[in-house]
Amino acid sequence: MAKSAASDLITPVVLSGGSGTRLWPMSRTLFPKQLLPLASADSLLVDTARRLQAPQFGPPILVCNQEHRFIVAEQLREAGFERRAIVLEPIGRNTAPAAAIGALLVAQTTPEGLVLMAASDAVIADTAAFQRAVATGAEAARKGALVTFGITPTRPETGYGYIRFDARGKKRGNGADCVPVAEFVEKPDQSTAEAYLKRGGYVWNSGMFLFRADRYLAELERFRPAIVAACRRAVAEAETDLDFLRLGQAAFAGCPAESIDYAVMEKTADAMVVPVSMGWNDIGSWGALWDIGDKDAAGNVVIGDVLLEDVRNSYVRTEDGKLVAAIGLDDIVLVITDDAVLAARRDRAQDVKRVVERLKLANRPEADVHTTVYRPWGSYQSVDAGARFQVKRLVVNPGAKLSAQMHHHRAEHWVVVHGTAKVLRGEDTVLLSENQSIYIPIGTVHRLENPGKVPLHLIEVQSGSYLGEDDIVRFQDDYGRG
Repeated sequence: MAKSAASDLITPVVLSGGSGTRLWPMSRTLFPKQLLPLASADSLLVDTARRLQAPQFGPPILVCNQEHRFIVAEQLREAGFERRAIVLEPIGRNTAPAAAIGALLVAQTTPEGLVLMAASDAVIADTAAFQRAVATGAEAARKGALVTFGITPTRPETGYGYIRFDARGKKRGNGADCVPVAEFVEKPDQSTAEAYLKRGGYVWNSGMFLFRADRYLAELERFRPAIVAACRRAVAEAETDLDFLRLGQAAFAGCPAESIDYAVMEKTADAMVVPVSMGWNDIGSWGALWDIGDKDAAGNVVIGDVLLEDVRNSYVRTEDGKLVAAIGLDDIVLVITDDAVLAARRDRAQDVKRVVERLKLANRPEADVHTTVYRPWGSYQSVDAGARFQVKRLVVNPGAKLSAQMHHHRAEHWVVVHGTAKVLRGEDTVLLSENQSIYIPIGTVHRLENPGKVPLHLIEVQSGSYLGEDDIVRFQDDYGRG
């Protein structure tokens, strides 16, 4: 298939926000589910980007929380994906403003350019069916329709909103022609969902949308002009920060928070839907991962170093090489990370969000961070801690360097276990290889760099009266951190 002309390409706007609390303990506020390898060897974000590597698509615009910016950029870089922009939201404002930002950026060069709004945290098993559905929707979108994609229901699901359409729509291929939306329906109860399935003409609301940039902005201006005005100001005041576009903070913070459905799609007379079956799942719970996972003869989904004895219809996952043994259990979820364990009945797995709420109320760090913390230069993992000491394992990416910094309250000992380290200590620069170490006294300006082509692994032992991350005075930083 020949590459389309640039003006004909669809620009995906990929939303990478949210906290994914229903997939705790793997998903945390500062490392949510879209950044995790939950359905394949790659993260959901990378899987999403891969689906968009088709001739009909141009480079995507990523919209993300500024706390996730370096992780998002690094995952896309490692996977080799080109992107048009990474837009940083200073605060979450739901999907209608995010879509407006994407449409405004596309309209700067191509007012009639097509924009595809897609979440980064869903699984789509049939990529070909997804791409065909987008091509079908594009025909209507180019004529001015605002298109959404409805998932052909496979069960009477009460966790999704529904879209009612004309069931007489002519079937074509693995989906249907683009047909007018009759009604958006809120999440139903069980009996209503069963009636929808029996009656036909209802699809699940996937939350994906396709439209011309100018058409979406015109309809949003008509129904919610305050959103358009705030987003225009946020884009006009945006600043380039390294590889990122940082929206005007005050303007975007003043924008009303509304979904595309509520702000536009439920009101416009030009809403259309493409019903399609493409193996879609929004991965809203551990039970959803059991639904799509590869099961053994007893109906278990097993990931990691797991031994099961008389266990059936369960989801058991362990991280970091920890051995887990389970005996005589049915229909359970068991997830083990290096700092937390979740055990639940599979039909109660969504209630994990209540646990996260309690952790937040207690100011427990397990709600927000893993023991492995990601930074623009790599990552560090807390290994041990006690009175006046802390041990971390640092991984520094090839060519990356930490800020030039010093500490008022702690000294540091570094031991290189893999790779090569270039260390600035005061006025001296030292090159260290495996099994070599260096001592950084309190108050000494220092900087760590990986000059090699392989990741640098080292053990850091901190000692002193205060070991908090806020005891860092930065003098020079490649990543714009104060």
